[in-house]
Amino acid sequence: MSPPFTPLFIDGKQVPASDGATFDVLNVTTGAVVGTSASASSADCDAAVEAAARAFKTWEQTTPYQRRDILLKAADLLATDAWRNKIVDISVEETNCAPAWSVSGLAGTVPLLRTAASYANQLVGTTFMSHNVPGMHCRVELRAMGVVFGIAPWNAPFSLTLRAIAMPLLCGNTVVLKSSEFSPRTQSLAAELFHEAGLPAGVLNYISMSRESAPALTAQVIAHPAVRKINFTGSDRVGRIIATEAAKHLKPTVLELGGKAPAVVLADAPLEDAANAIVYGAMLHSGQICMSTERVIVQRAIAEPLLEKIQALCDGLAGDEAKIGPLFTEGSAQNVLEMIGEARLGGAEVLVGDVARKGAVLRPHVITKVKPGMKLWERESFGPVMVFAVVDTIEEAVDLANATTYSLSASLWTRDLYTAQRVAPMIRAGYTNINGPTFHSEPLISVAGLSGSSGYGHFGIDDFTDKRVVAVHPLGKEYPFLQ
Repeated sequence: MSPPFTPLFIDGKQVPASDGATFDVLNVTTGAVVGTSASASSADCDAAVEAAARAFKTWEQTTPYQRRDILLKAADLLATDAWRNKIVDISVEETNCAPAWSVSGLAGTVPLLRTAASYANQLVGTTFMSHNVPGMHCRVELRAMGVVFGIAPWNAPFSLTLRAIAMPLLCGNTVVLKSSEFSPRTQSLAAELFHEAGLPAGVLNYISMSRESAPALTAQVIAHPAVRKINFTGSDRVGRIIATEAAKHLKPTVLELGGKAPAVVLADAPLEDAANAIVYGAMLHSGQICMSTERVIVQRAIAEPLLEKIQALCDGLAGDEAKIGPLFTEGSAQNVLEMIGEARLGGAEVLVGDVARKGAVLRPHVITKVKPGMKLWERESFGPVMVFAVVDTIEEAVDLANATTYSLSASLWTRDLYTAQRVAPMIRAGYTNINGPTFHSEPLISVAGLSGSSGYGHFGIDDFTDKRVVAVHPLGKEYPFLQ
C-alpha cells in the first residue's frame, strides 16, 4: 500500500499543491516513510490567506454564540472514540511518541474547546460618557482583528494546533494554519474536525510545506497585508526568526517558546508527592515538552532523601520505552549527550544515567553540580534530563530558579501555604504550580512566557481582538481655531 496523502485545505476544499509538489513524511526515529504531504507553493499560500480574508467579511458578522456553537460541536466530535482513536493512531505513527503521551496530550483538548466556547459571553464592550467633552458618548468595542496566521509544532501536534486556532475563531478572526513538516497528517485533522462541525468555507485554511521551502513561504504569509497577527509555538530559535519577520511589518505576535522549568523544593515539602511529580514532569514524553521539569532546586535538609526517591523512580523507568518513548531523532539524543558531556568537563556529576544512547532512546539522567553558565543550565535540553541543585535558603532557591532567560513555568513544593503564597510570586514564571508538576495549566489561561527565551503573549480574548473606540460627538460644537 502507498503511504497516505495529506492535502492542503483551502477555502473549504482539500486540494493538492498547485504545482503538484509533495514531500515525504518520515517517522524520524525509525526512518520509515509514513505519509506524503502536499507542499504548498507561493500561490497556494496566497490563496489560503485570500480565502481567509474573503471569509472574514461574513465570519466577523456572525454572533459570538454562533461561533460558540461550532466550537461546542467540534468538542462533542472530539469526545467520541472514533475521533480520539484516529488522532492517537496517526500522531503515534507520525511522531513515534509513546501512546501514553498521545493519549495524555489529548486529555485537555475537549476542555480547551469548551472553555474557549464559554468565553463568548465576554465578547462585549463598554460605554461611557466622555471625561472632557460634555454630551459626548463613547463606546469601546471588541472587534476581530482579521486573518490570524497560526504555526503549531510536532511535539503535541493536535492539542497545540487547537490552541492556535480556537480563540482566534471564537473572536471572529479567520485563520491560516501551518503545520510542522513532521506531523502534517495529525495537524490537518483540526481542519477536518472543524469542517465536520460546520465551520464555513475559508474560515480555517490549512497549509503544509517542505522543510526547505518553509522559511521563505512563512515569511511570505507573515508579510501578506491581510494577515493581522501571528501566533507561534515552538523553539526560541525559530521564535526569534518569526518575531523578526513580523517586526519588519510591525505585526503583533504571540510566541510560546522554550522552557527550563525549575521545581523549587523547600525543607518542609511532602517528599513522596514531590518526587513523583518531578520525575513525571521531567520524563513524560522523554522531556520533550516546553514545560518539562529540567531543574530541581532543593534545600539541603531534604536533598538526600528526595534524591533517593527520584533515583528509584528514574531507575524504574530506565529502558521502558512504552512509558517515556524515544527522543524525536537520534540527533536530538546526541545533542542531549553533548550537553551532559560539556557539563561534566566543568565539574558536573552524573548521579543517574549512563551517558549513552541506543539510537534515539536515552535513559533518565540526573546531574548534579551544574551551574549557571553551563549549557546544560542555560539551554533547554528537550530530553529526559534533570539538573539537581542544592541550596541552603529560600532566597538562594528563588535566585537560582530565576537565573535563566526562560520564564515559562515552575513548581514550588512546601506544606506551608503561607510560605507558598509568599514565595511563588517571587519565581519569575508565567505559571507557578504549588505542590504540582511544572507543566500544568488551565485551558486558555495558558502557560505563557514573560519574555526572553520563553516568548510572550497569551491565547485569550485580549490577544485576538482589537479595542476600537467609537466616539459620538454632540452637534453644534464650537471650534475656537475657526472663530
